Formats: sequence, C-alpha cells, structure tokens
Amino acid sequence: MTPAARVAAAIGILDQVLAGSPAEQALLRWSRASRFAGSADRAALRDLVFGALRRRDSLAALGGALSGRGLMIGHARAEGLDLAAIFTGTGHAPAALTEAEASVSPPDTLPDDLPDWLRPAWTRALGPQAAAVATAMTARAPVWLRVNMARTDPDRAAARLAEEGIATTPDGTLPSALRVTAGERLVARSRAYEAGLVELQDLSPQRACAALDLAPGLRVLDYCAGGGGKALALAARQPGLRIAAHDAIPARMADLPARAARAGAAIRIDTRPQGPFDLVVADVPCSGSGTWRRTPDAKWRLDQAALDRVVALQAQILDRAAGLVGQGGRLAYMTCSLLEAENGGQIDAFLARSPDFRAGQRHLWTPLSGGDGFFLAELHRG
Repeated sequence: MTPAARVAAAIGILDQVLAGSPAEQALLRWSRASRFAGSADRAALRDLVFGALRRRDSLAALGGALSGRGLMIGHARAEGLDLAAIFTGTGHAPAALTEAEASVSPPDTLPDDLPDWLRPAWTRALGPQAAAVATAMTARAPVWLRVNMARTDPDRAAARLAEEGIATTPDGTLPSALRVTAGERLVARSRAYEAGLVELQDLSPQRACAALDLAPGLRVLDYCAGGGGKALALAARQPGLRIAAHDAIPARMADLPARAARAGAAIRIDTRPQGPFDLVVADVPCSGSGTWRRTPDAKWRLDQAALDRVVALQAQILDRAAGLVGQGGRLAYMTCSLLEAENGGQIDAFLARSPDFRAGQRHLWTPLSGGDGFFLAELHRG
C-alpha cells in the first residue's frame, strides 16, 4: 500500500471508531476484508489510527473537522507532510482537499486531548502535573519487559534478545525492567520469551510488585488475576511463595498454566479461594485511564456513568478481597487508573468502613516516570 492508500484506509476506520466501534474491532474488520495488506501495512495503519485517537481533539482542530478525514488532515499538518501529495483523489488515495479544508487555520492553542467532563477530576488527581501527563498520553507507550530473575539476569536476557534483533535498555531503577527500543514486534516470537526468560509487562506494575515485601512460605492470592502477570512477577521475586490465582471469569486465566510452566513458577488456579492469606493482591477493574496511550479510544468512550459503575464495583471487590486476608496480613490494592475516585478516594472510603485495616504505603506512577499510570495502596489487617 502507498502512504496515501494507508491514510485513506485510516479515514474509513476512524469514521467507524467515531461512530462507536472499538478501535481493535474496526482494525480487525479491515484486516479481514483486506487480505492484500501485508504485516507492514497493518502495523502502519494501526499506528495511524491509534496516533490519531491519542490526539483526537487537537488533530480535529488542525484538520477542521472531527471526522476520519479531519483527523488525517490534522495528522498530516502536525507532521509537516505534503497534503497535496497525499490527498490526490487518484488511485486509492483520499480525495483532494476542498477549498474549505485547505483554508483551515490552526488555532492559537490546541486542545489538551482530554474529554471535557473529565478535566476537573484529572486536574484534582494530578495537580501541577496534570497538563504534562495529558501531553504524555498523546505519545505512543513504550514496550517493557520483565526479566524472570528466577531463570536469568538482565544482562544475559538482553544479550539473548539482541541475538534476535530485539534491542533493549535497562530502566536504571528496577533491575528486572528492560525497555524495548527496537524489534518490539519480535518479542512474543523470540526464543528468550518462549524460554520464560522475559515477560511482557509494563514498568509501573513491575514497580508495584517490587514494592511488596515478600518472604518464603507466604500464602499469596492474586485475586483479580486475569492473565496472571502479577502472580508471575511475585513468583519470580520469591520462589518460596505459595501462590494461588483467582479471577471472577476463570477463562481469563486460560493461558496462565502454560505461562507459569514456561517461567518455572508454581501457581495454583483457585476458582473458590478460601482464606486466610498473608497477602491478597487485587488489581481491580478500572477506567484504564493510566493506559490510554495503549487504548486511546477508551479515553473517549468513558463517561461519568461508566466511571461511577466501576467505582462501585471496585468497592465490592475490595470488601470481598479483604475478607480473605488473615490477621496480620496485607491487602495490595492496584489499579491502572490515574483518577482519585478509583485510587486514594476508594482507599479512604474502605478504611472508613473497615476499622480492622490500617493504611500502609501508597504510590501513584504516571507516564512521566516511564510506564503507564498505575496506583498501589497496601493495607494491613490488625
């Protein structure tokens, strides 16, 4: 596909997303209907679509319209591309610019690419960093790997990855973390990954897991396990843990036994966990606001009603998870959100109704520190 044809395809996909279709579904439909497109075309198209959604409002302002076409015109202007060479109307290229489109003047100040209704809550949660974090959310998220320290060390893992064209650089503050700087699409097929030497895991949840004190023999429950990333990270740090994984939808854990075997970790699937546990980790469902660089269409789909529903669900999960914590044990509450209602506000409300728990450490990581937005609160029972 030519660059112009890719832009034309992105226009069609973006129109579907703006009409309410999730971006991943719209891209998948296009891919299935466009068998002629190679892997490079699909990757380039994904970058165009996701890049436009990260900067939706600012690109619409540059392009003169909140439409697929307006976003791609805005993208071309933002990147300093030759509009006349892309919008030619010939072959598979998008139609030539109209007089109105060509005469759009960029505004003096571009929007901050946040939903209007969310901006006050965003500012309350992030304070002086609010604008900088909003800007960081318009960039593509880096790819991070967690080195399985139970099987190798960072230098050896990096060397093995480099043999397959995957370049990495260490985080500098967390030994297990490697940032992929080239060859990111090769990771999941690499021998280092298949041998369990590395796992794909963002830097912020790696930091959250590293912040938890562990000792051999502890009974640990990954309560909202999903794919089991937290359980695997904890197992790699302290092989002597007795770890169980639970999820309200057990199918989400379908790949965990194979991942654990690959990593050399002993993790038990527990569909009906019974306490007490020494440590319960609850990475709860959330708005995902900390991961909007990766799922930018979710930023525009979230509304107050949906946020209220997820906050209520989090409170229910917190109460259930707390009941599994033994006396003297800990509850580690985690979200991939930046919003106070899901983070500190949620924890303060829990402590107010749970006198047998007391507050421990709290951390909020943002994209300004390298990874996704992520929150950790540790609560102590007794």
